[in-house]
Formats: sequence, structure tokens, C-alpha cells
Amino acid sequence: MPPLMTPSELSPNAPLWRDGWYQFAGRRASPNYGPRPPGTSIDLLVLHSISLPPGQFGGDAVQRLFTNQLDWNQHPYFKSIEGLQVSAHFYIGRNGDLLQFVSVHDRAWHAGASSYRGRPNCNDYAIGIELEGLEGGPFEPCQYDTLSSLAAAIIQRYPAMHIAGHEHIAPGRKTDPGEGFDWLRLQQSLGLSALNFPTGVLP
Repeated sequence: MPPLMTPSELSPNAPLWRDGWYQFAGRRASPNYGPRPPGTSIDLLVLHSISLPPGQFGGDAVQRLFTNQLDWNQHPYFKSIEGLQVSAHFYIGRNGDLLQFVSVHDRAWHAGASSYRGRPNCNDYAIGIELEGLEGGPFEPCQYDTLSSLAAAIIQRYPAMHIAGHEHIAPGRKTDPGEGFDWLRLQQSLGLSALNFPTGVLP
């Protein structure tokens, strides 16, 4: 795998975004993306959880999956997803490290068959964020810190943003990030209205 491309401009005067790339994320470009439909309003953050193999943290298998470099023979589980071509815009590791794989200007392949509040094809108008974790399991405080900072930067750029989990846009098919995710913590850190979140996730 090629060396990680780290942010090149970290001065206080550097722009937060350049061509849809966030300056505080390490950059590792994925080939798994496409153009958004013309005139699309980007107004949904979709939160996911992922670990490869499931429940094993700290490796680079997710990065390899998103860049089509995963060795399918490396682990028995990988054979069950052989040939999968997916990506997300962002990935937050258990240590809070942030990687970006696709420009937010482009359509990452993270949501699959999906709909939110009557609007289908969430990939067209969503930004996907993967949290290293197990569906239903807890997440680390540093992951929430990174997620809050990233979400705030995205909302500054796209003020009409809603936030939902993969489980909310593909109910019955997906269950991530699951009951271990603290929606109230995220909502309070961002100061958003409950209307920006799925019904029922907040007390």
C-alpha cells in the first residue's frame, strides 16, 4: 500500500477544504466513487461502523478494502466479501485518527440501496463517515471528539445537514452503528436540534 498522504497545509490561515478534501484528514484516495447528479443538495451525514475482520481493530484492512487492495485470501472472512468495491468519504479509527478516501464533492459508495425521509439513493446526496467499531458496540471518546470536529466543519460548509445512521437509511438491511452509538453526545457537542436526527434516537 502506498504511504499515507497527510495534510500538507496545517497553518491557521489554510482553508479547511480544498476541492472537497478536508485539511485535517490524512488523504488516501479511493477509486470507488462517481459524480453526484447535477444540482444535488448535499444535506445528509450517514454514520457507519466497520471493522475487518469483524471485531478486530487497529489494522489496515479497511483502508485496503476502500482502495481495492485487500488480499481476499488473508482471512477467511475476507472471502465472504471478495470483489466488493465500496468506499466512504471518511474513516475514524479507534485512536481518533481521521482518513479521507473520497472528495465530498463526489459520490462515495457507502449507503447502497437506501432512502431517508422519503428521498431515495442516499449516496447521491450524503457524506459517509465510517467509525472503526463493531455494530452495536461502544465507541471511544477520541472517536466522538474527531467526529464532532469533522461534523462541525461539514455543517459549516453545508448548513442544512441532517445526521443519520446506516440503520436509519436502510432499515432491516443494516444495523450500524447500532445501539452502542451515543447520539445524545453527538447532538449536544454540535448544538443541533433534535429535528436534525432520526426520530427516536434522542431521549
